[in-house]
Amino acid sequence: MAQRPEDRTSEPKMDAAALYREELFTDRKVGTIRTLTPVKADGSNDTGRQVVYVGEAQLLTSMGAVPITFEIDAASLEEAVKKFSDHAKEAVERTVKDIQELRRQAASSIVVPQGGMGGMGPGGLPGGGKIQMP
Repeated sequence: MAQRPEDRTSEPKMDAAALYREELFTDRKVGTIRTLTPVKADGSNDTGRQVVYVGEAQLLTSMGAVPITFEIDAASLEEAVKKFSDHAKEAVERTVKDIQELRRQAASSIVVPQGGMGGMGPGGLPGGGKIQMP
């Protein structure tokens, strides 16, 4: 369950005004479309809010599959299916850029041991060990 930092100390409480009924549609090849239909607390459709379509796919990497989730701006399931490919490509491009940026940040970071290089003189590690540096 995702939580906002300010909600962590309070009891988890569902918002009755923000309920959705969830349905999954898949072609069993490319991905899934999650349809979130707004409902009232009694379970009836809430026609005052828009249906939300969320696409889900996976990006295969050398480290394994990376799940990709993206919202599809559509007025119907049929339109969401038609727009799935374009939205998926955009989400993959965004994810690849994010991964490249994380790699760049990790590669450029300098790790300095806590306390510096304390105790290491010109001859290597200080005495007592069986390995000796010439």
